Amino acid sequence: MGIILVYDITDEKSFENIQNWMKSIKENASAGVQRLLLGNKCDMEAKRRVRKEQADQLAREHGIRFFETSAKSSTNVDEAFSSLARDILLKSGGRRSGNSHRPPGADLRACDKKSSSRCSLG
Repeated sequence: MGIILVYDITDEKSFENIQNWMKSIKENASAGVQRLLLGNKCDMEAKRRVRKEQADQLAREHGIRFFETSAKSSTNVDEAFSSLARDILLKSGGRRSGNSHRPPGADLRACDKKSSSRCSLG
C-alpha cells in the first residue's frame, strides 16, 4: 500500500497542507504504509513559491522519498511511481527491481531546462 502526497511548487498553501495530510496518515493509515512526497509543476520554475530545500527537509523529517515532478512534461513521473512501487515490493518482501534504489529522503535537484528536460536525483 502506498500514498502519494502532492503539492504545487507554485502554491505555498498546498505545501502547508502536507503537514495536515501527514498527521492524518499517521492517525488513520495502516502502519508502515509507504509514502512519497511530490512537488508538482517543476516546469514552472519562474513561479516557484516553495523551495526544494523546504520539501526535502520535510521528507527527511518523515523518512520518505521526495521528487519534484511535472505532470505537464512528464518530468520524473515514471521515476516517482517506480520508486514507490519498488519500496512497496521491498517492504512486502519482494525482490528489488530496476537499476538503483534511492534511500528515503533522496535529494532532487530543481529542473534546469538549459541542461536537461528532466529533474535529476542527487
